[in-house]
Amino acid sequence: MHSLYLKPKEHRRLFRGHLWSFSNEFQSLPGDIAAGETVRLYTHDGQFIGTGFYNPHSLISFRLLSREGEVPDAAFFRKKILAALALREKLYPSGETNAFRLVHGESDGLPGLVIDRFDSSFVLQAFSAGMDVHLSLICDVLRELFDPTSIFVRNESVLRELEGLPLYRKPVFGPDEEALKTIYDTGVSYRINLLEGHKTGFFLDQRENRRMVRKFAKGAEVLDVFTSDGGFALNALHGGAVSATMVDISGQALKRAGENARLNDFHAVTFLQGDAFEVLDGLISAKKSYDLVILDPPSFTKSRKNLPTALKAYKKLNRLGLRLARKGGFFATASCSRHVSEGDFLDAVHQASLSAGKNLRLICRNSQPPDHPVLLSMPETSYLKFACFYVG
Repeated sequence: MHSLYLKPKEHRRLFRGHLWSFSNEFQSLPGDIAAGETVRLYTHDGQFIGTGFYNPHSLISFRLLSREGEVPDAAFFRKKILAALALREKLYPSGETNAFRLVHGESDGLPGLVIDRFDSSFVLQAFSAGMDVHLSLICDVLRELFDPTSIFVRNESVLRELEGLPLYRKPVFGPDEEALKTIYDTGVSYRINLLEGHKTGFFLDQRENRRMVRKFAKGAEVLDVFTSDGGFALNALHGGAVSATMVDISGQALKRAGENARLNDFHAVTFLQGDAFEVLDGLISAKKSYDLVILDPPSFTKSRKNLPTALKAYKKLNRLGLRLARKGGFFATASCSRHVSEGDFLDAVHQASLSAGKNLRLICRNSQPPDHPVLLSMPETSYLKFACFYVG
């Protein structure tokens, strides 16, 4: 195992609980370290920091695994996954849901790894070369611990390109038809496709926020923009909404949303396919309005350099949405862009409300659910912003 040394003072972030070191923070490096190789890391004066993955091709050159010097073998992954499972079992008692995030990367001590559980199936994503190297071993550990019916890999995130890794998806274990699963969450069921759906097959990170809109949905006409599998609209209907209009650019997503509406015996639904900005413009021209408007857009930026453009997009989107929200109704909006702070996001919504001529009162705010925990020493593990307003 190679030993690497940081430049003076570059250890301080790691000693405060962060798990990354960057390429410009090292002293001279050996030229024969493979991407994803496990190395020992030391301060400039020889104090041991821990073991972790090194990648010479990435700006994030080192990801800390263990401050005790453990190596990523089967016993290590077994211990980490069982610890992550123990937390989820406390968060989601039996019968509440059969789908949750089992491992949330750095927050669960497994940097660059995501594991989502959907009933008896698991979906993995590796965002680091080190985890990519160990995916086969991790799948073996999952089979030993859970005896799953299937395991899939969804390595399609552009973040892998920053690690010099290819993009792909594939079944690892079990028949292909196992990609079709039925999951449930506090009274609402979803039929999902683990190979075709967004991210790992379904957006688990809006779980708590979907439940929250039920409180404001009774008797409401609802507009759900970027509906995907219909999660927000279905929860609004579960909460007593009289109708729901679902908007998405993807015909396949709307097809799944329709199947999910029928699965839950909801019939007062309308589907609009198209670019969200264009659809909202059309609804405004048609003088439509709604008691509850929900906006759940994809990330508008993957880097800080594009932040000004992203904030303009958030302002425009929220202005259009607010023009469709009735006075005395509710407006729910979200951002999953990690580089957009909550302050910047709320300011964009405020500016949008001024342009739309609406007076907003913030009645609830939230972030990602507890199965996507935030490591306080790593702001990078926090990304989701959600807010709901009373419209005056």
